[in-house]
Amino acid sequence: YSVSFHTFSFVSTVTINNSQGLNLGCHGTLSDEHAGVVSVLAQQAAKLTSDPTDVPLVCPASDNGNIMIQKHDGFTVAVHKMAF
Repeated sequence: YSVSFHTFSFVSTVTINNSQGLNLGCHGTLSDEHAGVVSVLAQQAAKLTSDPTDVPLVCPASDNGNIMIQKHDGFTVAVHKMAF
C-alpha cells in the first residue's frame, strides 16, 4: 500500500510597508521590527531586472513555511504562510 503525506499551510501574517520601509499595518507573526528587512528584500530584488514593469516576487522559504514579498506602487506587501 502507499502512504501519502500532505503539507497543509495557512496564512499567518499579512503586512504592508510604505516606500520608506515603515510598517503601515500588520496582522500575525511578523511585526514592525521585520518591516525594514521585508522592504529591503523587495528593493534589492527589483534591481535584478532592467525592466521597470517587471515586479519580482521574493519567496524565502523554510521547513516551517514561506514568505511571499512583492513591491507595488510604492508599497511592499508580505504574506507569511506557515506549514503544519
